[in-house]
Amino acid sequence: MDLDIIGEIEEIQTIAVGGRIQDIMRIRKQYGLGRWRKLKGVANVRLHSGRIRKAEVHWYGAHGIGRKKMKIKRILD
Repeated sequence: MDLDIIGEIEEIQTIAVGGRIQDIMRIRKQYGLGRWRKLKGVANVRLHSGRIRKAEVHWYGAHGIGRKKMKIKRILD
């Protein structure tokens, strides 16, 4: 699913850190070592169709590496 984040991500929460992430070995192999976290937040997103919706998004992030594998978990409005 293609998406563009419009504005800031709000209500950011950490879901899991390091070894608690199910896919940690794949993430480290693909993007490198780091203190990986699985995060979630709420943002306005532009969908592939062009519509702008408020959605809950999940992603992996590490300091110095940035956000990776961002995806929409559910549409909120």
